[in-house]
Amino acid sequence: MAILSAQQNAYAQYKNNKVMGASGPELTLMLYDGAIKFLNVADYALEKNDVEKAHINIIKTEKIIDYLRNTLDMKYPVAQDFENMYSYIARRLIEANMGKDREIVAEVNKHMHAIRDNWVEVMKANHVYVKDA
Repeated sequence: MAILSAQQNAYAQYKNNKVMGASGPELTLMLYDGAIKFLNVADYALEKNDVEKAHINIIKTEKIIDYLRNTLDMKYPVAQDFENMYSYIARRLIEANMGKDREIVAEVNKHMHAIRDNWVEVMKANHVYVKDA
């Protein structure tokens, strides 16, 4: 039991160091990856009729989208485009959660993959090192 706890602590420290050492663009990429992960879990939970697990993971995705919206710097014109995207995704997540709708979860997941992939290209174009992209 002590070995497992030590391994969990080491992994938690590794994850913390990864986040703390990340640049702004890398943190945004991590958020996109997290949203995709939670959407995948929600979809699987809905497939298995685990409504509570689906709800929890859709809410986690909603929180990521809310955070991304709240950190937009509206002095840049492109921020309004992101706001429009995030606003649409937030609405669709609410609809998906209310109806426990796998099709909407899949739609949002598709959008999140596209946003993530575009973000990776922006990072590369701006010479930001992208690990595991």
